[in-house]
Amino acid sequence: MFDRLLYQIAKPALFAMDGERAHDITLSNLATIANSSFACSALAKLYENKVEALPIRCMGLDFKHPIGLAAGLDKEAKAFNSFSALGFSGVEMGTVTPKPQPGNDKPRLFRLVEDQALINRMGFNSGGLDAFLENFARADAKTMEHTIAGINIGKNAATSIDDAHYDYVAALQRVYSKAGYITVNISSPNTKSLRELQNASYLDGFLHHIKQAQDKCVKVHKRKVPIALKVAPDLEESEIETISELVLSHRFDAVIATNTTIARPGGLKSKNAHEIGGLSGAPVRDASTEVIARFYRHLKGEVSIIGVGGIASADDAWDKLVAGADYLQIYTMFIYLGPIVVRDIVAGLAEKVRNLNCETLAEALEQARG
Repeated sequence: MFDRLLYQIAKPALFAMDGERAHDITLSNLATIANSSFACSALAKLYENKVEALPIRCMGLDFKHPIGLAAGLDKEAKAFNSFSALGFSGVEMGTVTPKPQPGNDKPRLFRLVEDQALINRMGFNSGGLDAFLENFARADAKTMEHTIAGINIGKNAATSIDDAHYDYVAALQRVYSKAGYITVNISSPNTKSLRELQNASYLDGFLHHIKQAQDKCVKVHKRKVPIALKVAPDLEESEIETISELVLSHRFDAVIATNTTIARPGGLKSKNAHEIGGLSGAPVRDASTEVIARFYRHLKGEVSIIGVGGIASADDAWDKLVAGADYLQIYTMFIYLGPIVVRDIVAGLAEKVRNLNCETLAEALEQARG
């Protein structure tokens, strides 16, 4: 099929380049397509229109199917229309910081081809909120009616941990009216001390500031935009319990499990496995699924869980959903498998629903979880 062949043709040339250069070229092309209704329509005919409907509800939002794009690919909101046309039911843009910053020194993105993984130490490279919102203003309003826009926010590297909430609150207030949901990213391993915000000593007060800002925005904008907290896979059980308790007490809408890992699982084959940064892709799959299951035991369905990490197939997706995820995102496996992976995963999940003699994915998951 032509849609499957397209990426197979392009992939060798892209993988011959440095990872970040390939990313920049791809995103530039997708940004050009995003600004052309004709090009987006053609792309949608190849991909989006062929993805089966499999509705799922998460954070009070209705997604047309359970596969979204994780943050990191479209950091500056340049290509929302294109990613929608590629078939994603939700597109999370960012991480965006209040002020522009270059991020860490290059090279900072590495492929682990033999392991179907990536290591990145980007460091929240960001054009800042002004550029982000200017870019996102070009997104098609009709597209946002069927593809939900997530905006992932972070702090500037120069902002201390003690003052981090000022950056997050400022970003939340700026993006609130544009977002379908907002993700608070406190789990990237590539910004100094950022993960300390997950510690109980910081987290309670931090979440209070975020929730207070959300409540004020609800009053101003007359609508509630859900807030998700993105967490690391490198958490002890006591940390998961504490985060769960605080997320529940502060009435957050979702937990995104998980971000990249600083661990290096045994058996990695790539020469790049020693690089410093966050590891994503196939080696993280089982760890992220386990973290989802542990959060689910504590949250008991009262807070939505978005599952991320190494999803390459319908079986991978099903495992995370049964473990407790309400919705899923992919990134690294999209790089390795191309846009057809969205259709393949959704089709496989739909087949599982039919095999269980269920009418909806929610019904099938309720049955599978017992």
